[in-house]
Amino acid sequence: MGGDSAVREPRRSAVGLLYELWGERALERPSPVLEPFDPEEARVVAQMLRRSLNVVPTSSAGRLFDAVSSVLGLVHRSDFEGEAAMALEFAAGRAPLAEAPPYPFGIDKVGDELVLDWGPMVESLLTDRGHVDRAAARFHATLAAWIVDVAKRVGERRVALTGGCFQNRRLTELTLDGLASAGFEPVWHARIPPNDGGISVGQVLAAARLKTVGRLSSRQRGEGRRE
Repeated sequence: MGGDSAVREPRRSAVGLLYELWGERALERPSPVLEPFDPEEARVVAQMLRRSLNVVPTSSAGRLFDAVSSVLGLVHRSDFEGEAAMALEFAAGRAPLAEAPPYPFGIDKVGDELVLDWGPMVESLLTDRGHVDRAAARFHATLAAWIVDVAKRVGERRVALTGGCFQNRRLTELTLDGLASAGFEPVWHARIPPNDGGISVGQVLAAARLKTVGRLSSRQRGEGRRE
């Protein structure tokens, strides 16, 4: 919630997440997501949510990382981009894989679309707040399991992993292992970064393709005139 402010303050993503899940109950003290706010800040945030004022819906996995990082008490305000997600990854790295099974999660079919239901995961994660490292590790395991489940439902053999979240080594490795074990052929970044740093490369390729198509069209028009 709060647009750009939510990127700088993961605590805003956290309170928006729980408000979507619990409604008014998320705004009642004591609340795990109101702890980082002083009383006046909490009052303003509550009014924003109730009135849908400057509240921007998002399906970004990055904001989910931010929200969980704040819920677990790791980062409430970020000093640089990706800080909350990095803290979550580092915490997950301190927990053995054997002790970090996925949380429950849901996938709903709405028309032709698959909609990921993070509610069961967040509810379970909240009961794990006293074990931050384990909760962080289980969160990563859940996202990886989610991806594999979606791949099975879609049925395409080759699965491409891209986007800034795949800078996260633990998430990437868990996902690759899960996809390979399920018989898929995962494809991931090696020389070009998966985040916004790869956009410029795509722009160059798109421009080159347009230029090539333009030259072919011009040549074809010229040949047509000669005929």
